[in-house]
Amino acid sequence: MAAPPQPPPDSLWRRLAVPGGILVAVAGAFAYVGAVDPNQPGHYPVCPLYRFTGLYCPGCGGLRSAHAFIHGDLLGALRDNAAGVAAYLAFAVVWTVWVVRAVRGRPMRIGLGPVPMAVVGALLLVFSVVRNLPFGGWLHP
Repeated sequence: MAAPPQPPPDSLWRRLAVPGGILVAVAGAFAYVGAVDPNQPGHYPVCPLYRFTGLYCPGCGGLRSAHAFIHGDLLGALRDNAAGVAAYLAFAVVWTVWVVRAVRGRPMRIGLGPVPMAVVGALLLVFSVVRNLPFGGWLHP
């Protein structure tokens, strides 16, 4: 009796297609923000929360932070949005793990349970509250 036909193994290029596409999209977005200065008015919309309430959301200053980060100004990026810089670095780590796992033929699974997600949410909430309090002026974008 003949063995049933096996599906062809995924090629390396096929396994790297999605992480490569994500990298191209993120690099394109960063390239645009690096080329079009968010410090110059009129290029990007204003944060609606800030426009209507005067409060800074966790993302306020994110474009300025990305612009500074791309131009090598790490302190400026941290000043504009420290949470954004943490997110850039987290993305780099997760993407690198994803590529290494893809090269090894292992699937990428991020199974964050409710506790880690609650911790991230709580950290962003504390960041948002502190940056809007009088003593949190050092976190203003």
